[in-house]
Amino acid sequence: MSSEMTERQALLVLNALPNIGPVTLHRLLDELGGDPRSVLTTDRRRLESVKGVGPVISESIAGWRSHVDLAREEERMAQSGADFVTTRDADYPKLLKEIHDPPIGLYRKGRYDFSQPCVAIVGSRRTTLYGQAVAKKFGAELARLGFCVVSGLARGIDTAAHDGALSVGGKTAAVLGTGIDIIYPPENLALYRRIETEGGAVLSEFPFGRRADRQSFAMRNRIVAGMCEATIVVESDVDGGAMITARFAGEHGRLIFAVPGRIDQNTSAGCHQLIRDGATLMTSVDDLLSELNYLDGLRPAPIGEKPSEAAAGRPANLTADEARVFECFRGGAILTPDTLAEQTGLGAAQLSSTLMMLELKRLIAKRADGAFEARG
Repeated sequence: MSSEMTERQALLVLNALPNIGPVTLHRLLDELGGDPRSVLTTDRRRLESVKGVGPVISESIAGWRSHVDLAREEERMAQSGADFVTTRDADYPKLLKEIHDPPIGLYRKGRYDFSQPCVAIVGSRRTTLYGQAVAKKFGAELARLGFCVVSGLARGIDTAAHDGALSVGGKTAAVLGTGIDIIYPPENLALYRRIETEGGAVLSEFPFGRRADRQSFAMRNRIVAGMCEATIVVESDVDGGAMITARFAGEHGRLIFAVPGRIDQNTSAGCHQLIRDGATLMTSVDDLLSELNYLDGLRPAPIGEKPSEAAAGRPANLTADEARVFECFRGGAILTPDTLAEQTGLGAAQLSSTLMMLELKRLIAKRADGAFEARG
């Protein structure tokens, strides 16, 4: 009997029913007292008095047992290690609740609780080496700074963004346009498993077995944009799925960034259009940080330092190279790159990359004369 269900089970059933969108589901819950079990036991006439509910939807709800095998769905969740996070749970993405059509629940693999601010990095499946490098770089830098990097597990830019976050031990979330048991594209199975097991999360609003289609990917894109403070489009043609994500971000009142590319490549045409339409041109993570303008209390926590490093007074989240370079600035030293190269023994490319990361972490600043000094 549906009256013996838990609220979570009833939400799981409602989420899996065909023909019912999230806006209608929220309206039904609002008008029928908020208990999802009441929705499943209400007569069809009362259901059809709710705006947006007609005979097709009322039939789906009244005959839910013929559409949803609850026991089978729960068995699949248990076997795959997934859970179902609802809008009533503390670890449901907070910003996602603010959009006009949030999913009433999300299947989740991995136990990341979205306690850190999220930033989306999206783009084309058919990408250039430049685009992949930029997406991986931004993914790594944002994750190192404490953001959760969100993307869609697709080929190209999405894959590079997830890889970048994982490469520094950061958090990343993959939102699927399929059921959570379907890995698409199949070659990303290893990446899917890494996200699940290395502290991130794989998410889907779709029940087990749901195959991809154009509608499901658009629904996925609204979640990616909705759960994030900002969306970064690295490469996209003017008709790409990333443009849909950017449009959703704009509708949700979120920040939109676009990375410029070559004027003769279709993979950059969408980014250039976004920039013309008012998106912020992004060439470094600093562009994002200055726009977000976090107060100190709202900044995400950087990836944690090891206890031995904290005891030694070393700043949090430094690599060995970063620590070696930063140590040179003790006592207020002002140093040129040449001097730092002599003191650390690092090559020019390695030193340049290390200095950039120390600047991103707000530990050093570049002076007008090209030298560097520690921030006070």
